[in-house]
Amino acid sequence: MNKPGIVTAVPRRRFKYGEFSVVILGDIESNDDINYRYIMAVIKGADPEPGIYITAEQDRAAGQGGTDYTMRIVMRDGAEAIGSSSDWHNLDAFAKEALGIVGQLLNLSDEEPYRLM
Repeated sequence: MNKPGIVTAVPRRRFKYGEFSVVILGDIESNDDINYRYIMAVIKGADPEPGIYITAEQDRAAGQGGTDYTMRIVMRDGAEAIGSSSDWHNLDAFAKEALGIVGQLLNLSDEEPYRLM
C-alpha cells in the first residue's frame, strides 16, 4: 500500500463506525511531498494498521495559498483520486464526504458513524 508518509499529525475527530475505528488527522507533516489538509484512517477491529486512507490533498496547481483539494482513497490494492473541491478545506465537510465513501466501500448501510471526539 502506498500509504501517506505521516511524520506528525494531530487527531481532529474520532468515530466508531460498525466494527471500524475512524480517525481524522489534521496539521499533518509528511515526508512524501504532498500537502495534506486532512487524512482519514480506517482501522478494522484490533488491527494496528489502517486498511483505508482517505486524504484531502492541496492541489498542486493551486499553489501554497490555494483552497482546492483533491480527495484520494488509498487501499491495499492501490490509490485513486475521486474528486476535487474547495469544500474539503472544512473539517466537517471532509468528514461527511469521507464517511459516506467509507460506508459505501465497506457496505455499512445498516450502521451510523458515532462521533467519539
